[in-house]
Amino acid sequence: MSAPVSPIRDPLIEGGKSYHQITEDICAPTERVPSTAWIAAFTVAVLGLGLYVFCVTWTIFYGIGSWNLNRTIGWGWDITNFVWWIGIGHAGTLISAILLLFRQKWRTGVNRAAEAMTIFAVICAGQFPLIHMGRLWLGFFIFPYPNTRGPLWVNFNSPLLWDVFAISTYFTVSLLFWYTGLVPDFATLRDRAKGLRKKVYNFLSFGWTGAAKHWQRFESLSLVLAGLSTPLVLSVHTIKSSW
Repeated sequence: MSAPVSPIRDPLIEGGKSYHQITEDICAPTERVPSTAWIAAFTVAVLGLGLYVFCVTWTIFYGIGSWNLNRTIGWGWDITNFVWWIGIGHAGTLISAILLLFRQKWRTGVNRAAEAMTIFAVICAGQFPLIHMGRLWLGFFIFPYPNTRGPLWVNFNSPLLWDVFAISTYFTVSLLFWYTGLVPDFATLRDRAKGLRKKVYNFLSFGWTGAAKHWQRFESLSLVLAGLSTPLVLSVHTIKSSW
């Protein structure tokens, strides 16, 4: 009776490339002059940013009634978009964290884009409640801290306050989770760069040398942040459901 033979997994990268060739392919976009396609995409992004600035300026100048908040409806354009962006933001880090906890090798192909999507989605979401207030300069009222306003304090029974806590904590953990994965890459770019670029990447890499101790701490921190991200998603959704 022959012993069972485990199937051989297909290689993640084909073509017989060495580690040096893979590093060259990954670092090339940051070291060469931007292509025409990149410039075209950047131009479209800048035009979108200009449209965003115009719309926000219009809203602040004419009031949030331009978002249909002067109608007899429950939610307007801002809160609807806030919930939508929060949902988009939860998808990225949650997927990346779960794949890391379950040790899925193919995670490396999607984790960076997924984590970056979370960060930018939460940033987009956080703008809508601030604009919804009508007076952006009074946004500090939602944060509990020692003040001179006498008996005026935040309402800890309000789900809106805990929404601020949950989302800001989730954003912080997601940002750390994303940045932690970038540290070895910054070190690789540092070793290839010169002048000012080398100094910038050296600062961002925190003196990473690729030593076994560094990789051990890298793995430990990644697992801790992934473990924190998963229950944070549940906490934010629990608070959102109370709206």
